Amino acid sequence: MTKKLSGSSRREKLTSMSLEESRAYGKAPEHKANVKRLAAMKNEDIDYSDIPPLSDEQLAAMVRADRYRPVKRTVTMRVDADVLEWLKGKSGGAGYQTQLNALLRGLMLREAKR
Repeated sequence: MTKKLSGSSRREKLTSMSLEESRAYGKAPEHKANVKRLAAMKNEDIDYSDIPPLSDEQLAAMVRADRYRPVKRTVTMRVDADVLEWLKGKSGGAGYQTQLNALLRGLMLREAKR
């Protein structure tokens, strides 16, 4: 079964570029002109018809990523060996602490909603 594409727009071919190319593009006159044109565009002129509306619950759960950086603290904790092995296996060894933090954060947010 093939995946149905969106009717509102075609997928563009992905391109890749090096860091140097990306930095050069950011300084290019055509890029600066595009940014200036988009910044001058009024909200009324933007076509939002292909974006589904968000529910009040979705909007309430949103956090601005650029302003939210939780403070990290180093802790020592005792974890059952089988739980630790499960975490390490789930994340391929690296990143198990991040995985543990994500699991605890999910639990914390669920508890906060009660």
